[in-house]
Amino acid sequence: MKQLTSYNRVAGYLNKLFDLLNEHYFENVLVRPTITIQSTPRAYGHFSMRDDTWVSVTGNSNEINIGAGTLARPIENVCATLLHEMVHYYCHVNGIKDTSRGNTYHNKRFKELAESHGLIVAHDEKYGWTLTSPSDDLIEFILQNELTDILITRNEFYGVSVAGTGAHNNTGTSIPPRTSSSRKYVCPCCGNSVRATKCVHIACMDCKEEMVLSPKSCAL
Repeated sequence: MKQLTSYNRVAGYLNKLFDLLNEHYFENVLVRPTITIQSTPRAYGHFSMRDDTWVSVTGNSNEINIGAGTLARPIENVCATLLHEMVHYYCHVNGIKDTSRGNTYHNKRFKELAESHGLIVAHDEKYGWTLTSPSDDLIEFILQNELTDILITRNEFYGVSVAGTGAHNNTGTSIPPRTSSSRKYVCPCCGNSVRATKCVHIACMDCKEEMVLSPKSCAL
């Protein structure tokens, strides 16, 4: 797969990610919304509850947005953000009240659904069960599908951190440092490679040589 270094390629890739996650976690019950890449200074992403957020002659759609300044995080974190918004979308379609206080406080219904759809959920005092991160199942899904990191981001945020619903602090012009949950091991003889979610000792059975950690193992 070509490296994800252009906006247009990333836009298409996010649609692919939605389709894969929709099939794996939602049995394809979600109609693909309009997926956008816009600046979201106070969040990693958002879901628009209006069914006519986007209007065309062929029909209307909701919107899921991924923050333009957060694209270059490890792919498991980008997928977790997309999956977080997909859970909101699922709740909206099925009439499940998953938020309150102007749709900012995430209740236990959201927590339960998010945890059953590939996410780990932590509590925030102000915003409820909103702090989501990738589960081992989601990371394994990413490895199996050989999903890759996005190598482009908008110059907005550096050293991304989370507060509340995912507010960012610190500005800058660089791609944020990456902390991936996967590692790539390569055979020094034939170049065969495998990925793992932890440090392991593994050998290439073709060459009878121990595989070594790739210097690029921080990128999925």
